[in-house]
Amino acid sequence: MELTKDEEAALKGEKGETLELAYRILVATGEATDAERLVPITWAHLSGVNYNTIGDAGEEFLSKLSQDAKVIVKTTLNPMGFDIDKVSKYNLSENFIEKQQSICNSYEKMGVTPSFSCIPYEIFDLPEKGTQVSFAETNAAIYVNSIAHLKTNKESAFSALASALTGKSPYSDLRKDDEPNLTIRMKIDEPNELTIGMLGFFAGKVADNSVSISGVKDLDKRSCKSLCAGMGTSGTCGKFVLDDGSNSSEKIDFDKKEMDKIYDELNSADHGDLITLGSPQLGLDEISDLASMLKNRSFKKRCMVFCPRAVQEQARKIGYTNELERAGCEILSDCCTCLTPLIDKKDVDSVTTNSVKGAYYLKNSNKVAVNLKPLSEIIRDETK
Repeated sequence: MELTKDEEAALKGEKGETLELAYRILVATGEATDAERLVPITWAHLSGVNYNTIGDAGEEFLSKLSQDAKVIVKTTLNPMGFDIDKVSKYNLSENFIEKQQSICNSYEKMGVTPSFSCIPYEIFDLPEKGTQVSFAETNAAIYVNSIAHLKTNKESAFSALASALTGKSPYSDLRKDDEPNLTIRMKIDEPNELTIGMLGFFAGKVADNSVSISGVKDLDKRSCKSLCAGMGTSGTCGKFVLDDGSNSSEKIDFDKKEMDKIYDELNSADHGDLITLGSPQLGLDEISDLASMLKNRSFKKRCMVFCPRAVQEQARKIGYTNELERAGCEILSDCCTCLTPLIDKKDVDSVTTNSVKGAYYLKNSNKVAVNLKPLSEIIRDETK
């Protein structure tokens, strides 16, 4: 891989240990992905925030790194493990709380914006089309590649952090304008957000870096995010394009048989002890929709709603949160359904959700059963 003189000097340690480590990560990543060079990026979005995910080793690494490391581009953060305003309501260990706060403090010390959101594309202004960024959150990487027409690979926690510290990223894979070599033909009529999420999950399994999808038009925000999240959960695919299927790529169908296979893989319960909404976190439009759907209705069981703090503050000013709280929703910021310690198998046997991504992590990480169904059915069945 070709490096500039400055990059070579940093790699040799002439600009300090932190930049040496960052460039070693970038060069190793670049060589593994056949990158020709490093390119400048303007925004990094980091994963590796939740203590459940990175553990003691990650917390100690960040604590040491933050002693002299500073990010040099706009850098935002994925969700952490809890909402600091609600943490006292949960039976979390003091150790978890202390280590999670240490992780957050380390990132802030490095100059990272404490956004704690997996939907940075909804709470920050997007740069112009074609801009190179470095996103480690999978749904966000797919969204900005496919909808916002930015350019990022599906970065790891390490490579995105290295990009934040150097302002560089390997020029490989999704940063190039290669055309998809596979088209998935949608064969389900009148799909809802759950159907679209399962389409994404299927695409992630069968596609390589990018995929073309035909038979899908006019995706609303909920379905678009469901597609990105499903795709990012099941494989390496990091970009989709919607077209009419007339290109010359290989064709494969997503029909009821394939959909049922995915549903059976993810769904393992007929009902849930509680409901979770927000994986990815809900944006302001979705909060507005949910408030409208809950007019004169209330949940019959506990319902946890996850959204970014910036969105919750906007929703509270408009009055949406009053409607949700009246209906029995518990609104949580800074955290997400996925990998949260707030849902524990000691207390919960099963969870109802409309999220394919949420279902996957609740089943495989939290080890609880999942009742998977679209939001309209959740409102119909779980409210009075």
